[in-house]
Amino acid sequence: MRFKSAVAALLIAGISSSAFAQAAMPSFATPAPYAFMVDMSNGAVLFQKDPDTPMPPASMGKMMTVYVAFDMIKRGEITLDKKITVRPETWTKWHSQGSTMFLSPGEQVSVENLLHGIVTLSGNDACVTLGEGLAGTDENYVALMNKTAQKLGMKNSRFANTNGWPDPNEMVTARDLATLAQATIRDFPDLYKKFYGQPSFTWGKTLGAGADITQANRNPILGRVAGADGLKTGHTEDAGYGFTGSAVQDGRRLVMVLAGLSSFNERISASVAFMEWGFNAFGRKLLVKPGQVVGTAKVWMGEEAEVPLTAATDLKVTVPRGAANAVKAKIVYQGPVTAPIAKGAKIAELVVSVPGFPDTRLPLVAANAVDKAGPFGRIAAAFRALFL
Repeated sequence: MRFKSAVAALLIAGISSSAFAQAAMPSFATPAPYAFMVDMSNGAVLFQKDPDTPMPPASMGKMMTVYVAFDMIKRGEITLDKKITVRPETWTKWHSQGSTMFLSPGEQVSVENLLHGIVTLSGNDACVTLGEGLAGTDENYVALMNKTAQKLGMKNSRFANTNGWPDPNEMVTARDLATLAQATIRDFPDLYKKFYGQPSFTWGKTLGAGADITQANRNPILGRVAGADGLKTGHTEDAGYGFTGSAVQDGRRLVMVLAGLSSFNERISASVAFMEWGFNAFGRKLLVKPGQVVGTAKVWMGEEAEVPLTAATDLKVTVPRGAANAVKAKIVYQGPVTAPIAKGAKIAELVVSVPGFPDTRLPLVAANAVDKAGPFGRIAAAFRALFL
């Protein structure tokens, strides 16, 4: 029997398997020279503008510093309460260079507080202290960052330090920053929730009076866009003002990147407008509910000649608002599928096409089990195969 890719008939109401209604992609204009937006629910790219052009990350590179630490925590290599001593040399170099957590020389600080100092306060001193405490030297930690970037598929990015300080050898792209943001949210949901999206953090004392120092999170969409909960801003003279952000509304999470903006205020207005456009211009269409049979796949050497196909979870696709009918779909699988087949086994895909998007492939599973045929059933199956 020769197995081949097969296409099954669709039983989904309102979805075309042949005629393809046309719908224009929603347009958007941004002053940012680099921009990217992706819907995390299915990977649909909603907008891109020079997404693969190398650019300096500024403090957005600190997301990788945090990712590496999160990974160490998840793997049990370190704990949040691990104390790290602030080296006097580190304090001398970084206590007044750009954003600071206001660490003190010789101070012992937990990994947890250093992470707050990086994520919320963007402390350059916190980044270097964390890197030295977890990897021995800042250079060793940077090596881990670059190794991790390769593992995540950030093909056009290279890190030269832990805090995004200007360096000609450090470059990222908007697409790669979005990849890093998605990986952070996906791989460490609890840590992401704990550290990103905090409105402010208090650390350090003022000179003289010794009052607590509280600094606000610079995230431009936090408190301005519903569901905003991360990630990281960046600014240097060469990089301009940038932001990698995320928000979730009605179970739909978007990740956005803007870079190269001209001012602090422009970053706020452009970021809010971009994220709101992403939620307003696109919606979700439910294609298949769990248990809903959408077609069948042919079975080889089974007690049944076909197996019904369904979904294990809700299958949804991102579409432009008002264009829910501009969708076509087909079921594909390598078949006939050899018995026995377990209920819930993934045996096919629903390939969904939406104007302006790459095809989305969603998993389909066996709605019920199919046992291997007995001797007479196998003879009948072999006879049927002669006419396939």
